[in-house]
Amino acid sequence: MSRRQAREIALQSLFQLDFNASSNEEAINHALEHTKISSGDCDYVNLLVNGTRENLEAIDKMIADKSKDWKVERMSGIDRNIVRLAIFEMNFSSDKLVPNIAINEAVELAKKFGTDDSARFVNGILGSMIK
Repeated sequence: MSRRQAREIALQSLFQLDFNASSNEEAINHALEHTKISSGDCDYVNLLVNGTRENLEAIDKMIADKSKDWKVERMSGIDRNIVRLAIFEMNFSSDKLVPNIAINEAVELAKKFGTDDSARFVNGILGSMIK
């Protein structure tokens, strides 16, 4: 499994956690139900989900500061969690990603899981954060 696939599982887990009162572990296990991954990749999924959730307040504040016309809670659940995941990887992770890579990965997730406008929206929010 690649880091991109680990991000997909993390995104699915974060999306579930946004709408259901379950634990991080339950959400991750549900997302992994039909996927075979290595222990290293599983560790990365855990890092992404747990780290994003632990820093959620700070991450959402960063999003709110850059998205003047959109309240975080009014954003599409997929878009919101893609942006949260990318911000975690750029700013909070012990294994920080270079902003260009984090944005590219987020845009690819948006193309796969979001609407026709998601990639542009995600790119705009994240791009404004690195300027």
